[in-house]
Amino acid sequence: MDPKVICVLSVILVVALSTLAEGVAAPSRCQCKVAALERINCGYPGISAAECKRIGCCFNNSVPDMPWCFKPKPKKVRKFCPTDVRGRRNCGFPGITAKECERKGCCFNSHPAGVPWCFYHRVVEE
Repeated sequence: MDPKVICVLSVILVVALSTLAEGVAAPSRCQCKVAALERINCGYPGISAAECKRIGCCFNNSVPDMPWCFKPKPKKVRKFCPTDVRGRRNCGFPGITAKECERKGCCFNSHPAGVPWCFYHRVVEE
C-alpha cells in the first residue's frame, strides 16, 4: 500500500478514536434530579464522579445504600409547528393533502402561496 494512503488512514483512525474517547455529553442538572429510590444504576462499585459523568451518567454520593452513579432522566422535548414561513422545511410534495401530510407526522398550512405547505415540526429541548 502507498505510504500516503497509510498516513491518511492513520490520521482518520486517530481522529475517530479520539472522538470515542471524549465520551458522551454530560447530562444537565435537571436531568440528574432523580429521587434516590428511582435511581437506576449506571456504573460499577467504586466508580469515580469523573468516570460516571464521562459515560453520560449522573453522580451523587450523598445518599448511602443507593446508586451513586445513575441514569439521568430523559431530556424533555417539545414539538411545535413554526409560525414563521421562512422557518418551514419541506416535508411533502406538490399537491400533498393535509391528511397525507399529517400521516407523515408533519405540519400543514396551505397559506401563503409560494412556501411549503407540508413542513417539519420544530423541536425545542426544555
